[in-house]
Amino acid sequence: MSHPVTQPKIALFGAAGAIGQSIATVLGNQGQPYRVVGRTEASLRKAFGADPLAEIVTWNPDAPASVQAAASGIETLVYMVGVNYWQFELHPEIMRKTLAGAIAAGVKNIILIGTVYPYGLAQANPVREDHPRQPHTFKGRMRKAQEDLLMQAHADGHINATVLRLPDFYGPGVEASLLHLPAVAAIHGGTADMVGPIDPPHEFVFVPDVGPVVAKLVNTPAAFGKIWNFAGAGITSQRALVSEMERQTGKQLKLRVAGKTMLRVIGLFKPMVREMVEMNYLMTDPLIMDDSALQRLIGPIRKTPYAEGIRQTLAAVASTRSQPVAA
Repeated sequence: MSHPVTQPKIALFGAAGAIGQSIATVLGNQGQPYRVVGRTEASLRKAFGADPLAEIVTWNPDAPASVQAAASGIETLVYMVGVNYWQFELHPEIMRKTLAGAIAAGVKNIILIGTVYPYGLAQANPVREDHPRQPHTFKGRMRKAQEDLLMQAHADGHINATVLRLPDFYGPGVEASLLHLPAVAAIHGGTADMVGPIDPPHEFVFVPDVGPVVAKLVNTPAAFGKIWNFAGAGITSQRALVSEMERQTGKQLKLRVAGKTMLRVIGLFKPMVREMVEMNYLMTDPLIMDDSALQRLIGPIRKTPYAEGIRQTLAAVASTRSQPVAA
């Protein structure tokens, strides 16, 4: 375990993903020590081993003592713990265990990085935070249950809690993005598998834009006790961003777009794809967020324009020599 010079006050739980790395970059640039918590030391070391400000801690969410140890001495816990897409029932379960350990350890604040899933179908766009949470999908219900546990702990006075909701995201090295395979095809050739339809309005957040927002929330007491939307860099579509990739590379992309029916068929052989069927409504029935409340809370938010975000995403793909594996 590497120890930073001073005891970190911020812990990133589920740190090894793209969002965790974005937050860590900001904290590192501010000279703030931070703790990164994850299940496997190797992935934490790969992501943060070079930063002397990072304290690397592994945990087992199923062991209460392990959760408490990972949270000990921490003031603010940023929660980004992922689960397999086919195991969403774990979301509330792990949140319950983390909350218990964090509260026992005396953690003051917790920030959950959330999704649009708990809203269900958009009743009118853009969607503000007071939009009803009526998830019609299993994944949405599990994410809502996770939020409810968190906000109940706040209401009961055990911990200060807030949720920052993000739309789909993309950026350098973000392989779990809808835009990753087209970016790979734009650089290395081949056919890009996409989840469609790709023409309806959609929004994306550029992952490096998330870190500064979270770092501000940590120091904004008024943020806690509420849920906040963080919208993308404007309304676009997957098709428009593919066209931007074509414009920047001068190459026409070959696309293979799977809508709901095709996802069902592929899902017979690939469990991960089967799990995408119920969330396909986000492709056909757009949900666009309004984040004016967040901007009033923390001030103007820098959002990287799509053309620049695509440029950086393509550059990152070009710099990795390994050939991709199709989804």
